[in-house]
Amino acid sequence: MVATSSLKEFSFKELKMATGNFSPDACLSDGDLCKVYKGWMDEKTMAPSTSGDSMLVAIKEFNPNREQHFELWQSEVNFLGRHYHPNLIELLGYCWEDEKLLLVYEFMQKGDLHAHLFRSGCAIEPLSWDIRLKIAIGATRGLAFLHTLEKKVIYRDFTTCNILLDENYNAKLSNFSLVRLGPSSEEASVSIVIAGTFGYIAPECITTGDLYLKSDVYSFGVVLLELLMGLRVNDQEHPCGEQNLVDWLKPILSKEMKLKTIMVVQMEGQYPSEAALQAAQLSLRCLELDPLSRPSMKEVMEVLKEIEALASHLHEEAVK
Repeated sequence: MVATSSLKEFSFKELKMATGNFSPDACLSDGDLCKVYKGWMDEKTMAPSTSGDSMLVAIKEFNPNREQHFELWQSEVNFLGRHYHPNLIELLGYCWEDEKLLLVYEFMQKGDLHAHLFRSGCAIEPLSWDIRLKIAIGATRGLAFLHTLEKKVIYRDFTTCNILLDENYNAKLSNFSLVRLGPSSEEASVSIVIAGTFGYIAPECITTGDLYLKSDVYSFGVVLLELLMGLRVNDQEHPCGEQNLVDWLKPILSKEMKLKTIMVVQMEGQYPSEAALQAAQLSLRCLELDPLSRPSMKEVMEVLKEIEALASHLHEEAVK
């Protein structure tokens, strides 16, 4: 069963027109599971357009040769067809013709967070402290929304690649193919087959196959650490002992002087050290091995807002 009542159904022909026959020039990403293209549509009628004055959309085409491609497509349609939140990517419509499975989303002008943190090039601007904090808070709101639904939802794939940014760096969660209903309380768990992205998966999912709401909190802690340090969670080019970001940094996250030595070079010291230390300590709490010792996403959001207020106060004091 597919939840489609609030979504527009597109024909494959329409989406071919919108993308210029799926032109390589329109391809935004090419993965094993799917390709993502940019397309043009009339903002009012959602009809395909070739005009640059029309609305940009993102069109995801699932690979029909991959196992479970229908289940992955269906999971996104069912979830995003029923739920809306300003910090979740908006699904506009879908296409289901024979083996052809596509989804149409709002277009996010700044792309994914991963590109801004780890890719170089003149088109990628370093993120300031304020922008990093804004992104963290936006992503937190999205996760907190999932965790506080009447039927709680576990996201399962919280990574920098799945956080998309609009023109004002507002963060939205994307890729809901792995979401699943969670237990009724934070203390309970559900059994799973391991899925997600290596480096972001909570340890209990790997060791026991137990999935908690707070398994998402662990993944958030990893992303927050990447935001603070500007370093990948896994990097084989780093010296031995520094290749896994979490294992390397956990012992020093509460030590301000050591922390300062490895804070992101891109910000060139343009961050309030007291607020950064609090953010690092928050990531340490999120990375607790015991899932029940981690904060809830609601609590994480409250702490980040306090850090934002502290950073603003410190900035005002500095310019007096």
